[in-house]
Amino acid sequence: MNMKERVIKVLDELNLDAVLVSDGYNMRYISGFTGATGYLYVSRNRSVILTDFRYTIQANNQSQGFEVIEIGKGGYTAAINDLLDADQTKRLGFEDDHLLYANYSSLNEKLHKEEMVPVKDALTKLRIVKTADELEKIKMAEHIGDIAFTKILEVIKPGMTELEVAAYLEFFMKTNGAEGLSFDSIVASGVNSSMPHATPSNKKIELGDFVTMDFGCLYQGYCSDMTRTIVVGKASPEQKEVYNTVLKAQLAAMEVIRAGVIGKDVDKVARDLIDSTKYKGCFGHGLGHSVGLFIHEEPRFSAGENNAILAGVTETVEPGIYIKDFGGVRIEDLVVVTENGFENFTHSEKQLIEL
Repeated sequence: MNMKERVIKVLDELNLDAVLVSDGYNMRYISGFTGATGYLYVSRNRSVILTDFRYTIQANNQSQGFEVIEIGKGGYTAAINDLLDADQTKRLGFEDDHLLYANYSSLNEKLHKEEMVPVKDALTKLRIVKTADELEKIKMAEHIGDIAFTKILEVIKPGMTELEVAAYLEFFMKTNGAEGLSFDSIVASGVNSSMPHATPSNKKIELGDFVTMDFGCLYQGYCSDMTRTIVVGKASPEQKEVYNTVLKAQLAAMEVIRAGVIGKDVDKVARDLIDSTKYKGCFGHGLGHSVGLFIHEEPRFSAGENNAILAGVTETVEPGIYIKDFGGVRIEDLVVVTENGFENFTHSEKQLIEL
């Protein structure tokens, strides 16, 4: 089933005449178009990219099987109405998870249709199971992250700031094939590592500090995501205990990963192991999320995930322990679920590294 057929299946399921796609990731997935501005219009008769003069050449180059229409003085409203009139569209789907209320209100008032129907996540769900080509791109992105981690270990030393480390990570990823970052890098040292999503600061790394680095890059549009925590200097017994507890939780969770497992059950394995120690309650976020064109996709390894995880779905596995006024540890790998287990795309060392 090609992409147009998959979108038409959504039209059939929701009893729609056409759908207006506004989410940039879904636009790229369905059409190949990566421009920053525009809409896709898909009906049973037409597959159209609507954009302005800045992106028409790009859209024609990137998209096979899609008409490209350049909007005129009437803007998007007039261009969409031309399509609606030609198709005699009555029920028009729209992406309510994405479209701003102001844009929705304007379109709902001005478009020639009977009803605008929210499609919720029906189009986003098309992206859940990754193709072989998508997996190769994600694998390459994660490989670039592995290279960056290896190189950053040669650079980190006491006196460097968290911001400097983050800058080096970005440099290493971009000079090894990354086209950008999949999210802003997290570098958290010492007590800052007790904050799971700490922003890199001018804090200088000191001997004895935990340094947690959570980073990822984009390769041909697809994201990577990995986290490693190291100690600069000699680790204390308490640091070793925290670290090894997190590692045990990650490895235990990985043992149950396979196609058909319920997302919350994988999360529970890691959470129960951590909660069976003196660090009970110190793991406060979900175990993992899917990764693709966007860094945080569904489904998840989390307490609220009641769906079975299918083969071909990517997931991060990232337990952590965070202790106020002490520090924290997170270890994160990126895997693809298979029928009988998983393939791990992350190959950096997981035993505690002391620099």
